[in-house]
Amino acid sequence: MGLIKAGIGALGGVLADQWKEFFYCEALSKDILMTKGQKRVGSRSSNTKGSDNIISNGSVIAVADGQCMIIVEQGKVVEVCAEPGEFVYDTSTEPSIFAGSLGKSILNSFKTLGRRFTFGGDTGKDQRVYYFNTKEIMDNKFGTSNPIMFRVVDHNINLDIDVSLRCNGVYSYKMVDPILFYTEVCGNVRDSFPRSEIDTQLKTEFINALQPAMAKISDLEVRPNQVPAHTTELCDAMNVELSKLWGEKRGLEVVSIAMNPITLTEEDAEMIKAAQRAAINRDPTMAAATMTQASAEAMKTAAGNSNGAMTGFMGMGMVNGVGGMGGNTAALFQLGQQQQEQKAAAAANANTWKCPVCGATASGNFCPECGAKKPAPAGSWTCSCGAVNTGKFCTQCGSKKPEAKEAACPKCGYKPADPSNPPKFCPECGARFED
Repeated sequence: MGLIKAGIGALGGVLADQWKEFFYCEALSKDILMTKGQKRVGSRSSNTKGSDNIISNGSVIAVADGQCMIIVEQGKVVEVCAEPGEFVYDTSTEPSIFAGSLGKSILNSFKTLGRRFTFGGDTGKDQRVYYFNTKEIMDNKFGTSNPIMFRVVDHNINLDIDVSLRCNGVYSYKMVDPILFYTEVCGNVRDSFPRSEIDTQLKTEFINALQPAMAKISDLEVRPNQVPAHTTELCDAMNVELSKLWGEKRGLEVVSIAMNPITLTEEDAEMIKAAQRAAINRDPTMAAATMTQASAEAMKTAAGNSNGAMTGFMGMGMVNGVGGMGGNTAALFQLGQQQQEQKAAAAANANTWKCPVCGATASGNFCPECGAKKPAPAGSWTCSCGAVNTGKFCTQCGSKKPEAKEAACPKCGYKPADPSNPPKFCPECGARFED
C-alpha cells in the first residue's frame, strides 16, 4: 500500500474513477498540535455506513501547507506525507514517503519503525488519518521565578565574577518529527491533541535548560545587558540542552527566543559599577583627573566652611602636607602620556610583518618591495562574511568557528600534519586524496 499524487493518477485514467472517500483537515490553529482527519464520503464510497476508521482503496487524502499527515493502521504508522497536495491511497503500490520540508528527520524516524505490515493486501481493521501542525508555535511566555547565575567577564578591567540575574520573554518551537511526537507523546487520540496538554511541561524544561545555555553565552564574554542581542546563539545553546528531552523524545526544537531586558540584583549591579569606577583610576591620566576634580570640589567646600573660608583652606593645607589631595597630579599626567606613547609604539610594531618572499619589513596588507600579500596568522580561519579570525567566534558577525574536517587518505588512512592543507597525493601509497 502507498500514496500516489492525485494528479498523476488522474492523468493515467486508472484511479480517477475510483476515488471513494476524501480525507482532509480544516486549518489548524496555533492551539492544536494534532487532530484526526475528517472524512467526506462520496457517492461511490463502499464505506458509507461502516466505521470511519477504514480507508477504502482509491480514497483521496489532502494535505495543506504547514501540515504533516500520517496513516495509522492497527496502531502502527504505515504512511507519512508532509508535502502539500492531494494523494491517492492505493493498496497495490509500494510504500511511499513524502517528506516535504521535514527532510531526513522524519525519514530516520520512519526507518526505526521497522517493516510495515498488511493483511494479505486487504484493508486492516482500524485505519486512521492524523494531521500534525508543523507551523511555528509562537507566544510561549517564560520567566525565571528564581535568579540564575551568570558569569561576567570583562578583560578591560580584569573583572571575572558570578552574578544573579532574572529574565523573561517569549519563545517559539516547531514540530520537526511528527512520527516521534505521535509515538512518544500523543498516540491514538479520539479527536485532537491541544498544546495545553504539554505547555506546562515544556515551559518547565525550557527554564531548566536556560541556566546551562546562559553559561555557554557567558563563555562568549557577553555582558548581561547584551544577552538579548545574542538570541541566535542562545537558541542554538537551548537546542543543544534540549536535544534529548525535545529533539530525541518528542520531535520538537526551539525556533526563536525574544527576551526583555535582563535585570540584576541591586547588590550585583552596584558591585559591577563599583568595579568599573575603580578600574578607571588604573589609568594614571584618569587618576590625575579624578584627583584634580576632587581638589576642586574640596576647594568649593572649604570656601563655604561655616567657621570661615580660612579654616577650611587650613584644613586643605594639612591634607596636602601628608600627600592627600595635593598629590603630584602633574607626575600622573606625565606617566599616563608615557604609557599612551608606549601602547602606540607597541601597536605599530604588532602591525609590522616580514615578507616571506623578499624579507622586507611591511606594515600594510601587501609588501612595498615585491607586492606579496600579508600571510594569515597561524591558526587563523576565514569566516563566511570574509573576516579573518583567530578565536572561536568571528569578530565581525559572531559566527562560530567551523569544525575542522579530518583529512585522511581514502586508501591507506594516512593523515597529514596539517588537515586544512592536505597534499593532492598520499606520500605513503600515492592515492589521490580527492578519491
